[in-house]
Amino acid sequence: MPVLALPGRGATAAYRRLAVAGFRRQWQYKLALFAGMFTNSVFGLLRGAVMLAAVGSAGSFGGYDAAGIGAYVWLSQALLGAVLFTDSGAELGERVRSGDIAVDFLRPVDLQLATLAGDLGRATCTLLPRGLPTLAVGALVYGGLELPGTPLTYLLGLVSVLLGTAISSLTLFATALVGFWVVETRGIRTLHQVLGSFLAGLFVPVHLFPGWLGAIAAATPFPSVLQAPVDVLSGRVTGAAALAVLGVQVCWLLVMVALGQALLAAGRRKLEVQGG
Repeated sequence: MPVLALPGRGATAAYRRLAVAGFRRQWQYKLALFAGMFTNSVFGLLRGAVMLAAVGSAGSFGGYDAAGIGAYVWLSQALLGAVLFTDSGAELGERVRSGDIAVDFLRPVDLQLATLAGDLGRATCTLLPRGLPTLAVGALVYGGLELPGTPLTYLLGLVSVLLGTAISSLTLFATALVGFWVVETRGIRTLHQVLGSFLAGLFVPVHLFPGWLGAIAAATPFPSVLQAPVDVLSGRVTGAAALAVLGVQVCWLLVMVALGQALLAAGRRKLEVQGG
């Protein structure tokens, strides 16, 4: 099992610059950010209407009432763009397919951490002009969202969003590296998009899953990508329960880092065998 060394001061500065570059690169697409915010808001209205109708007919379900389901819908919509289930790994996957990733192996930074740094910068950019306005639309439509009022909840929520974004990036990174062993990864990326977003709680909260499906979801990193940050930010889990959710996210973060490093090491050996 490869061991990821802690970056030194020079490498840390490089990763910081990569994060800033990711932010600036995303900021160039202002129209796309606005379009993403508009799309998130429209789907938020549709999801909210369906969910509220379900709550209205049942009174409550899965521990959600009308206020709780509103917070779930609009927080999850606001986080889309920061957390991704597709597209982010497409460029890396093409580099793997073409063999251009050999150039990345020669750079003096770890490819996994470099990709993660750029993704964190991109995600930060999407949260400001896309995520927050989406949340504001939800608050306007619902006449306000029932969110916690304690600063600690928002601090833990920001940490949870950071962890969820990192796990999202790392899973896409691992998916792209499968290209070392298969000719075409589009099918795998599509499966990741559909299955990952469902198990993450994008369509319905994970808490509404039947027991067997909830167990399957818990055995994957996907709930830690979206459902966990939403639970913490909405105040569904607080105190020790919120810390436990963060602990699960940290575990999945370490698992995905280890998986990515193992795939990188194996892919490097395969590339050397094929390319000489």
